[in-house]
Order: sequence, then structure tokens, then C-alpha cells
Amino acid sequence: MKFYKATAVLTDEKWVEQNNDRRIERENARKISVKSEDYNQKRKDYGYTFVVDFEHEQIICGMIVSDRNDPEKSIRSFLKAIGMNVRDLEFNEITFSYFASMLSRAEAGDYIDDEAEILEQFDLDRLRNSYKLEYGENLLPAVTEKDDLYRTAKQLLATETLLPELDRIYSGKSKSAAAGHPVHYFVETADRDTRKSLYRTLLQALYDCKRVGSRRYCFMDFRPGQRFSHTAYDFLYKSCKDGVVVVRYLAGEDNEEDEFATAETETISIICETMMKYRNRVLTVFCLPRVCEKTKKLFFENLGSVSMVEIKEDLANSEKSAKYLQMLCKQRRIRPDKKLFSGLESEKMYLPEELRNIFEEWYNNKMKTVIFPQYRDISGCRKEALKEKAHGNAYNDLQDMIGLENAKEVIVKALDYYKLQRLYKDKGIKQDRPAMHMVFTGNPGTAKTTVARLFARIMKENGLLSKGHLVEVGRSDLVGKYVGWTAQIVKDKFKKAMGGVLFIDEAYSLVENRNGLYGDEAINTIVQEMENRREDLVVIFAGYPTEMEEFLSKNPGLRSRVAFHVPFADYTTEELCLIAKHIGKSKGITITDKAITKLSALFETARQNDDFGNGRYVRNVIELSKMNQASRLIKMDPDKITEKELTVICEADIETPAVKTEPAKRKIGFGA
Repeated sequence: MKFYKATAVLTDEKWVEQNNDRRIERENARKISVKSEDYNQKRKDYGYTFVVDFEHEQIICGMIVSDRNDPEKSIRSFLKAIGMNVRDLEFNEITFSYFASMLSRAEAGDYIDDEAEILEQFDLDRLRNSYKLEYGENLLPAVTEKDDLYRTAKQLLATETLLPELDRIYSGKSKSAAAGHPVHYFVETADRDTRKSLYRTLLQALYDCKRVGSRRYCFMDFRPGQRFSHTAYDFLYKSCKDGVVVVRYLAGEDNEEDEFATAETETISIICETMMKYRNRVLTVFCLPRVCEKTKKLFFENLGSVSMVEIKEDLANSEKSAKYLQMLCKQRRIRPDKKLFSGLESEKMYLPEELRNIFEEWYNNKMKTVIFPQYRDISGCRKEALKEKAHGNAYNDLQDMIGLENAKEVIVKALDYYKLQRLYKDKGIKQDRPAMHMVFTGNPGTAKTTVARLFARIMKENGLLSKGHLVEVGRSDLVGKYVGWTAQIVKDKFKKAMGGVLFIDEAYSLVENRNGLYGDEAINTIVQEMENRREDLVVIFAGYPTEMEEFLSKNPGLRSRVAFHVPFADYTTEELCLIAKHIGKSKGITITDKAITKLSALFETARQNDDFGNGRYVRNVIELSKMNQASRLIKMDPDKITEKELTVICEADIETPAVKTEPAKRKIGFGA
């Protein structure tokens, strides 16, 4: 099924003059509509042709051409039927979206009665109105040179797969019309631009040799487990008869089995089922990442007897890589030097994308230092970005917090680590996706939750997380009541935390003395989700230092996925006094020097107890002091109380809160 726009110059001067009158133009439009409908009813198996509008001396028409009908013959037959004498007829293939806009324009001008009815007649209504199917369209050039396609294949460094296929395509006899498809294709590359160039070069050769009958091709992106309208997908294929559908399957690199395995199998099954249905009328090009063997195997299992040709870039040794770099220099008309080739390793195999990155890096430096040396001292954006310090309100809030030097240092390192990954990417060096998962260890009241919340915001403000929110959970939030519930509960929490931080407090409480129970199910699912969602989520485990170390020792899967360990030391007496002043200031209260001296002695004593509470203890002391202040002031004559006295805590207001004399027993498990 193809869509065309046709234009021609009217030779009837009387018609042109009449059409300048709005009333006569409307009458003529209705007459054309009746004649058009009569013509299309008689030829409904061949397609549909209609007048779109008149512009000065020119008539504009639209066409759906089904099967392999001659579009020029169809438009001439139509113009004759509606009584239009024309010259200089031109027609061009167009996309469906452009065709649909022409239908709307024709209905507005009364040249057709109902555009929706026409779309429905050809099963095109679902493509225009389906909210569950997102696709794109494009057109191949009408004319191209065979030598240009071969040259492109060499430039893409696809000589081992694409060049032989071009030879096979051009060696066959040219057909008068597309007659079917002996093979379909896998295009395998991780680089988006290379992928597009590979399949467009392939499709252009097929079109030139009349192996496909339409310049129009549709493309869709699918992800594992993606939901979409199966009916609309079927109609998309139907609209592409004698044309091409490009399926860009955006799978990740092969990993261990995960939650998407079953959903991925179902998605691929539906994609392949539709492809098999139309395989002799629609050419399909499946695009996959190069390192995606498990996913490719699923496609093979669902494609039955269909023959597939794999198109991929060559892996180049150092000698072939050097020739490729020389070719890039020739294209840019610049002389290569030793520095360009100095980075090539003799034992390494390179992909074209890596070589292009090497060339662009060298070329950029060459432009600044040799061709335009006046810009030698201007530093690059990447250098400026790497020098840039972490920023944002959350970062400033963290720096303003008392103590926490280790936490601040590690968070800066984490941000630097992410910046380095960007540098690797710029250099074309392949790296595993970095994980930012962390362990916070420290006693209660050392600001672990506060820092986690600030860290989430810092990551958001520095462009490293998409949302920057915190989801705080404990054992009771992760462990289900019945067998099979826990895994789904954990997945739901991870889903809720996507784009931010999942904070798991007292994570060791998930460990049970017996194996195979709900806590083990939770941990196994946590490990799985940490791996699957590490691109836009950070998991932070928090708890006491000793118990957390034992917890990680028992779970090597967790330990291997934790990138940063952040210790939260107990506050010193001086830091506790500063925290007291900070809390007072936030409440509009001043603490006298004598009161601070008393607090210092109080904090020094309290610190001898393992579970004195750190910052929480300070907050409790200040709250108790405010109540003591209230009791003291209420006994005074209200008329004699000054404004200053209302906002000052003095030595008499300081009272020691109750503190346990023995360390609390830390409970783990169901009793926690």
C-alpha cells in the first residue's frame, strides 16, 4: 500500500476563472465529490483517489494505491473521470501521516464526505487514532547511485556482511515489481547513527532493484515487556504492503534472568507472529544491539523457517583500524599524523564507533592546535565540566551540616566517579553501567537518613538521577505475609523509588536463622532489582557497623553491588554543642555561653553510653530545655518578661534527660 501526492496544471482557463468565485468553487467541489465517489466505488479494489484542493492554476490530488497498480495510470484515469484537463502531471510518494493531513484538507474543502470512512475502508483508522502504538515513517531517496551505496558500506566498516549482501541484491535480475522476500534482516549495532545508515543503505539497494515496491518505510521502537496494541501493529504491517517495517528492539546487554524474561519472550513472540503473517508482502528489518545473543536467540526460535541475513560492523584489527582512520582523514581532507595512530593497541579489535571517537578527538585537537592555533588555550567543555564542583541547594545543605566529614568526602568521590564515566563515554571506551549503591554504617542519630535524603537531591541537582526522591523502608515494608508475596512487594518498592534513592534501614533484620524463608526471598529480589535498575536508582543500606559488616559477609551478591561504604562516626562533644546551637538557631533561640558549658559536660557524660542517640539526644535535650524555660518564665510577672528572655535558654534550663545505663540489645528479625 502506497500513498501519493499528485499535482498538475489545469488547461481549462474557464475553470480557473470560475474557481476564483467562492460560491462557484463550493458548487464545483460538491460536483467533484460526487464524481470522485462514483469513480472510487467502481475501482475500490485498486485504491482511492481524491482532489485535495486547487491553488491558482494547479490541482492537487491524493492517492492510496493498493497492490502493484500504476500510480500514473490511476491518476490520469481519475482526472479524466472528473472532467479535469491537465498538463505537467507530477506525482510523488508520501508518508501516511502526510496523506492523512491531505484527507483532512480535502474534507474541509468538501472534495470528500468523510475522511474517517476512507481510513476505515483501508484499515488505516487504527494507525491514526491508536494511543498504544507509536511509530515513525520515512522515505528513501527516489534515485541513488550504486557506487554511493558501496562507498557508504565501506565507510561504515561493514565490508564482511553488508558488501556481500549488496552483491547478492545487485546480481539478481531486476523485477518489474516486488515479488516477495527470500530473506529478511538483522541489523546489529549499538550505535544509533550507524544503525540508521546500515539499514537505509540496505533498503536503498533493495528499492533500486525493485525488491521492495515502496520508498516509504515505518519504524518502531520496542522494549522488553512493552505493551502495545496488537491490532494496530497488524494494521501497520498491512499499510506497509510492498514496503518495509523496521523493528528497533532496544534490549540491554545479556544479563542473568530477571523480571523481564517472561515479558520479553511474550513481546518477541507477538512481533515475530505479525512479521510471519506478512513476510511475503512486507520486508522486516530487526535492529538489535550487537551484544545481545540471548535476545537474538529468542527471535530465531520464533521465526521458524524464515531466512535471516545478519548485517553488522566489522571488528577491525590495528592494521585495518589504521586504514579506516586514514579514510576518515581523506573524507575531511586533512593529513593524518603519528598522534592519530598512537592510541591504537596492536592486540585490540575495534568497532567503527570507537574508531570514529578516536578520530573526532584527534580532529578536534588538530583544529585547535594546528589549523586554528589562536584557540589553543581555550579549554574544552568536558574539561570545564570535570573541573566543575558539585552544586545545588542540597549540596550546600550537606556542607553546612556539623561533622560528617567521611560522608561528605565519599559523596564527592561518588559524584567524581560518575563524571569519569562520562569521560569514558566521550573517549569511546566501553564501560559497565556504573552502580552507585551504598552502605551507611553508624549509630542512631548520626544523620544517616538526613544525608541519604540530601544525597538523592544532590544526584538530581547534578543530573545523575531523574527524580531525586527518597523512599525509606524497613523489614516490615519488604517482607510479605505469605509465600510469593515478598518478591512482588520488593519490586513495587523499587519501582516506586525509580529515579531516586531506596533507603533500607537496619537491612540485616532481613537475615533469618533458617534458609528459604521470606527474608531470603526479599534479599534475592533486592539483589536482582539492584542490578536491573542501577541506571536510575541508588539503594542505600543503613544500620549498625558490626551487624552491617556481618550482613554483607553473608551476602556476596549484595557486597559486589555496593560501590561505596560511608561510615557515620559518633559526634564529638564539640560537634554536639555546635548541633545544639544550630537547632536553637533554627527555632529562633539563643543558648548562653554558660548553658553551652553545661551542655558540654552533659554531652561528654552521655557519649560514654553506646546508645545515647547522638543528634537525637541533642534534640531531646533542647526540647526539654525549652519546656524548662517555659516553666521558669511562666512563674515571672508577664509585664516584666523581655523579648530577649523569651528567646534565650540559660544554664538553669538545662536538664539531663533520662539515659539508659546499659547498651540496648539490638534485636534482629521478627522481634525487631
